[in-house]
Amino acid sequence: MSRRTTARLSAALVAGALVTVPLSAGALAADASTGAAVTRSAEAAGTGAGSADDEYAPRSLPFALPGFKEQEFDGALLVGEGHARFSLAFNMVTPAGRVLDDNMVPWIKRIGTVTPDGSYYEIDMTTDNRNITPETIGALRAVLAHPEDWSEAEVAEAREQLPVQEAAYAAVLRDTRTVRLRFSTTGDGEIVGSATALIDDTEVFLQASPPWSEPSTYRPDGERSIVATSAGVRDASRVGSFRLDSTVTPEETTGYASVAELLKGLVGKEYAAGEGAVAQRYALDKGETVAFHAAVSTEAPERSRLSTRDVTRILDRAEARADDGNLNGRGPTGRAATYLRDAMSLNDNWDEKYDRSFVMWGLGGGGDDIFLGWDSAWDAITELSVDPATALDHIRDFYDQQGPRYDQLHAGPMHTYAAWRAYTRTGDRSILELVYPIMTRYIERMPEFDTDRDGLLESPWVEDRRGGRGNHLGLDDSPQYWNYVEVPRDGGTDTRENTNLTDVALNSYYGLMAENLAQMAAELGDAAGAERYAALHERLEVRMNEHLWNEERGLYLNRYLDGTWEPTNTPTVFYPLFGGLATPGRAEILVRDHLQNPEEYGGEFVIPSVARNDPAFCAGRANLSTEAYRYFQSPGEEDSCEEWQGAAWPPMNATVYDGLKRYGLDEAAAELATKSTRMWLTSYEEIGWFPEYFDPEPGQLINNVATDTAWRTYSWSNLMPLMSTQELIADEPWGDAAGFRFGTLGLPGTNTVSEVPLKGHAWSVTAGPRSTTLERDGRTVVRAVGGRVVARNVVLDAARGSGDSSGMEVTASARTTITVTVPGKAPRVFRVEKGDTHLTW
Repeated sequence: MSRRTTARLSAALVAGALVTVPLSAGALAADASTGAAVTRSAEAAGTGAGSADDEYAPRSLPFALPGFKEQEFDGALLVGEGHARFSLAFNMVTPAGRVLDDNMVPWIKRIGTVTPDGSYYEIDMTTDNRNITPETIGALRAVLAHPEDWSEAEVAEAREQLPVQEAAYAAVLRDTRTVRLRFSTTGDGEIVGSATALIDDTEVFLQASPPWSEPSTYRPDGERSIVATSAGVRDASRVGSFRLDSTVTPEETTGYASVAELLKGLVGKEYAAGEGAVAQRYALDKGETVAFHAAVSTEAPERSRLSTRDVTRILDRAEARADDGNLNGRGPTGRAATYLRDAMSLNDNWDEKYDRSFVMWGLGGGGDDIFLGWDSAWDAITELSVDPATALDHIRDFYDQQGPRYDQLHAGPMHTYAAWRAYTRTGDRSILELVYPIMTRYIERMPEFDTDRDGLLESPWVEDRRGGRGNHLGLDDSPQYWNYVEVPRDGGTDTRENTNLTDVALNSYYGLMAENLAQMAAELGDAAGAERYAALHERLEVRMNEHLWNEERGLYLNRYLDGTWEPTNTPTVFYPLFGGLATPGRAEILVRDHLQNPEEYGGEFVIPSVARNDPAFCAGRANLSTEAYRYFQSPGEEDSCEEWQGAAWPPMNATVYDGLKRYGLDEAAAELATKSTRMWLTSYEEIGWFPEYFDPEPGQLINNVATDTAWRTYSWSNLMPLMSTQELIADEPWGDAAGFRFGTLGLPGTNTVSEVPLKGHAWSVTAGPRSTTLERDGRTVVRAVGGRVVARNVVLDAARGSGDSSGMEVTASARTTITVTVPGKAPRVFRVEKGDTHLTW
């Protein structure tokens, strides 16, 4: 668990706790005889430690945050008292004279270790944006090798484009420059960093400038230093001072009137000089490093005495300790959990308007429409396994931004679910108090889409047949919505008309929301609300099974109001499990006959967004004779398995996975988690992306395993490794809110996840074929030997008078001996047979 997370969780769950946070870099600075050691308490560190009422307070001032702003992964933000704000960044200039300074996503070559608290951050940046690859050139060659599969115009285009692309790719290889960027926060408002060239003749600029064009004054201070002042955005009387000291004398240091003028100057254009930004230029050969120390405070910071060797030493030791207190692990699942931490931390951001942390979805920032949709709900759920403090900031920032969209009718249900998951993981009641009244109003609007008033909801009307009819659930071009018709309606709050299509997925979300609101109401003492929403869920369960189960096909399917079925088979057939609306018998049919059927949803690249044997799967494919380009469409295109017509989407996989877990279908859940994690790991390790979605067909070469090229660091992609992480330990959103779940019946081999934050503790789980070990805060509390186990509703040591009892429900794959060791009590030994057993102590 991160230092920030540990302190803030302890503060919320243990009143009066104060956590001391030893900062490695400060100690190292003293060790290197370069200055006094830095120490700070949790309060100074921005952890919000103190009382149980601090509601996971935002970062205290001053602070430094690497990789802070939307797509600008190449720098850091420093914020002083009164919110005086400064930024620094390493910019690159390509041999062709282009500055890489904005939208850095295409230029990330490799993601290194990244921690949630900013104690270590590493990425490689390259001038090759990988828009041209050997695979894209290979596709053109495949067209020319099999002209019979293409029209004359397409063959002619390929013939024309091939030499152009080959020449462009040769230029890319010739002109590619790559640098390794490393950062580490070393104290209150202090940060060190370095840039190391990985190729000769690399030009790098170290830039200091205002992060949001806020009034600031920047100027050189000698050969190696930049100083700046800025009034606080929140309190203009608090003027902040900034200093950056580099360890190497630059080729030149230049002051510019603004960032815009700086960008002109970096490429040799005429510019206006001034005090709006400063850049230091360095010409580096392979292996050469420029490093810096930067700080912000109310007083002018002292000049740094750190050398390049000192900074490198600080960074090396920070990297070596990156796993301390942060999510990590061993085995395929543990390796993926470590990368999951790095990927989510890369996308951690800071909302300058509301002074909160949040997870950036991909491109753009917290105010985008996508942030208000279902994407950021999944981000909150994922971040809870990495840094609950940031996850709770993220949720509050979401409501600062106005809350869930209504044009996407699953946004409200998903954010209700995310809030309930936040509560079951952290026990933070304030989240329920924030979300419950907002979501009760949201769900009261939803019956306006019940066209025939039978209790089930129909899809809203959208004119565009293929471009957005599924957007009411984020399934933009899903073919299951292509053929509904408009049904006018009177009244209601929405501007859309109704349709004649009763929607399985929409009603599943509706049921999920009703159940979560019933759970929230019970926790908040609203007995009437709990009864009302539980009754709604029960009615939806009855109607779903009466009206939307197709007995002949063994599927939950959309249905038109005239009683005919919408035949398209998509993964939404499994969504009634997520909403708790499927019967147990039908859930088993769905898994046995469909999810595990390689003709539909089985296989290695799962889950396709349309069943493989459905006519809509990858519709329009070229059927090229070259197998590796079977789904290639035309020059300049990728393949026809994109979007919701075949691609494997992380949120779909996660939705199906959660449904399997709530129904106790643990072996099927483990299989899905294993395949999802393997697909994600291949992309992350081979091409350095965690993309928005994946190619559902193995062996396709357009972008290896990742179909999409635009969204390379898409935060919900991390749901894929989250599944296997949560196979080993997770909250139990459908069970006892005080309990949790651990163990797996199906992850292959032996896997470990460590430092998992849950209910105010740091947990580690190691699970293999014959044993499972659960540790809490470094002490073994459960040991199971004999077979694999899944334990649900685990309450190790119930608080006296809480009404909860200590115990768990165990599913074992074989006869197993379980030892429970709770501090202050004698160990208890249980012997369980294969199957289900309830244990109490």
